[in-house]
Amino acid sequence: MAVVAPFCKYKKTNFKIYIVILLVAAVWFAYDGFFNEKFKARHTFAGKADHTLIFHRKSPPFFLAGAAALAIYFWKVKDKKLVADNEELIFGQKDKIPYNSIEGIKDNYKSKGFFVIEYKSPDGRKSQRKISDRDYDNLDAVLELLVSKITG
Repeated sequence: MAVVAPFCKYKKTNFKIYIVILLVAAVWFAYDGFFNEKFKARHTFAGKADHTLIFHRKSPPFFLAGAAALAIYFWKVKDKKLVADNEELIFGQKDKIPYNSIEGIKDNYKSKGFFVIEYKSPDGRKSQRKISDRDYDNLDAVLELLVSKITG
């Protein structure tokens, strides 16, 4: 039986909020820089735009680029998940930790919302991996399965 921990809903919501904020900022600054006559008159001296007006005219493309970059990153990570099956802990197609390579678990989950897995990587080095409830939902079930596979 595999236990799945999907990408955190909190982070998904934050990505959406950041994208909306950047889009609103782009529209607002473009409006003030190009269409709002009162704003333009207030920030023009002797026929020359001051730094505020210049910023309002030049920044909207950067806000739009930031929103596009966040949207692309969100699209890439929205289906990210952690799967604990019978043999290994699967983070992605190439990122897997077999249970027999795990040496220990530092459990801070109840108090701090994360746990750390100590394991031997395929090349024989000791490694650690922090798994946080800020990245994945349903970690209670994953931790329970992980502890049962390690101890028994």
